[in-house]
Amino acid sequence: MAEAAHDSVQAQVRRQQRLDALCAATVRALSARTDVQRRANHWFAGTQQLPSFAPHLHPQTALHIPALAAEPSASQHSARPHHAEHVTHAALADGRGAADGTALRLRYSDAQLHRQLRPALPMARRVFDVLEQYRVESLVPDTWPGVRRNLHARFSAWSEAFVTARLHESAQGLLLLTVAQVGRARVTGEPMDEALQDMLEATRFGLAPHIGHALAALRRSRHDQAAYAEHALAIAAVVAALSESAKTQAAQDKNTAPDEPDDEDAWLQIWVDFEASEDSGWASALLARESAAQAPPSYRVFTTQYDKEVAAQDLVRPAQLQELRATLDAAVRQRAISPTQWARRLQALLARPAIDGWDSGQESGHIDGRRLAQLVAAPAERRLFRLPHSAPRADVALALLIDCSGSMKQHMERLAPLLDVLVRALEMAGAQTEVLGYTTGAWNGGRALRDWRRQGKPAQPGRLNELCHIVFKDSARPWRRSRHGLAALLKPELFRECVDGEALRWAAARLQALEVERRYLLVFSDGSPMDGATVLANDSHYLDRDLLHSARRIEREGAVALRGIGLGLDLSAFFGRSVVLDLEQQSPAQALADIVGTLALQR
Repeated sequence: MAEAAHDSVQAQVRRQQRLDALCAATVRALSARTDVQRRANHWFAGTQQLPSFAPHLHPQTALHIPALAAEPSASQHSARPHHAEHVTHAALADGRGAADGTALRLRYSDAQLHRQLRPALPMARRVFDVLEQYRVESLVPDTWPGVRRNLHARFSAWSEAFVTARLHESAQGLLLLTVAQVGRARVTGEPMDEALQDMLEATRFGLAPHIGHALAALRRSRHDQAAYAEHALAIAAVVAALSESAKTQAAQDKNTAPDEPDDEDAWLQIWVDFEASEDSGWASALLARESAAQAPPSYRVFTTQYDKEVAAQDLVRPAQLQELRATLDAAVRQRAISPTQWARRLQALLARPAIDGWDSGQESGHIDGRRLAQLVAAPAERRLFRLPHSAPRADVALALLIDCSGSMKQHMERLAPLLDVLVRALEMAGAQTEVLGYTTGAWNGGRALRDWRRQGKPAQPGRLNELCHIVFKDSARPWRRSRHGLAALLKPELFRECVDGEALRWAAARLQALEVERRYLLVFSDGSPMDGATVLANDSHYLDRDLLHSARRIEREGAVALRGIGLGLDLSAFFGRSVVLDLEQQSPAQALADIVGTLALQR
């Protein structure tokens, strides 16, 4: 049964790979940009990650919304096996709509001009971004009717998911939905969904006196980005003011402070999860590296009260761990990788001669006192010496540090079997191993952000989230006793946000506590650090700089050999020695060879 489940997952992964390849080709063709690629669930133009242009351009948005809702969304129901055909069709439509919208933004919008005109207030900036997306979607040529259908289907799916999650039941959520529906209808000339018209009529009527004139001007000026922006800025300012007013009124009705996080803020999750900055990904890493020499390390933590270090098996129900272990075992068998073969290669790479005894009865070497009496009985005896006996021994400890951010979930099906085999092979070669993970205890700050708000939002608070450091396997437990802990790598609910710099220091400290000759720290990641609350309260490179300073310090001290293993991304901006894995294209043996190869890189 586990093998059948694995085959089903493999088939879904292959379908997703084909869909991603199709969407990437579509974006390159429609945008006339040959450098656009899709990696790790993000769009890149060359080495620069593209920003999140609008929430409806993310098909996975609907998958996150149900966590805020009492009832499952249509996307959850459609995930059942007997609706596989429907899932494929819906995923294709969603993917094509998102890809088309991204391509139009690249083709028809001047990114530099847009950045110059963006307002400073977060809510106004978000509305301004969405209105610009509507402008480029209105410019679809008549010869591209399929693109227009894809865009309409994607926006309708987003709207349906928004309502299904009941995010419109707050005053702010209803305002956002109304502006989104009315704005797109006015700019593109397409009618609003009939199912939403009655629901939004009162809010729409109330908005008319405030933004009616600017809305009417949007379609007339849609061919001139600068002129269009004047009206979009006016609408964004009004919506931001109305949103703040609605929030204040809701707080007064509940007798809470306006900045106190509550259910009224839940709808903002749909924006925060997918709002990426223009300088994220590789570009962010490069900027952080350039500024690191000038900016001294001034990393701060607002509170450590909610941080925790926990064993992986304590985060997963025992019955589920059994199921995950069966899935992982099936994946390892399917890849047909021999731990014994890799153990021999690792021993040849890591082992060094070590004295483990003496060879007596030698004709030269050190005098063996136990044989001196033989000189009396046999004066001609020459075998009175001994020589040290040496055997190869891997006096090494390796820690595999796994980025457990949300984007890493898509890699775990391929990565977890490799790590399982690698740990077994290292143990057979005589090395000590640890498998560690790092994530956060909550999305977007959690209790740490709540405490910061309660204290009046002091400036530059530092890290604003709850750290969750996970021990999948510690050095004291052999692989056989840690099998179920390693299987927890397949539990997607463990993956949230990531604070890399502190995780590096934590893992390095654990390694240095082990009494071994050499220590290696292998970091598996698919991008830059990301914690929404910390970045918004400090600056966009705050976590990047800390990661870079931490990596440089570890490399400079030399007690731990640090290696970066990039999943689809080049991590050389952070790590002096790194390698890039392409798990979709490489065979398991090739990927494992690349990982092991980093151990041979000069320190």
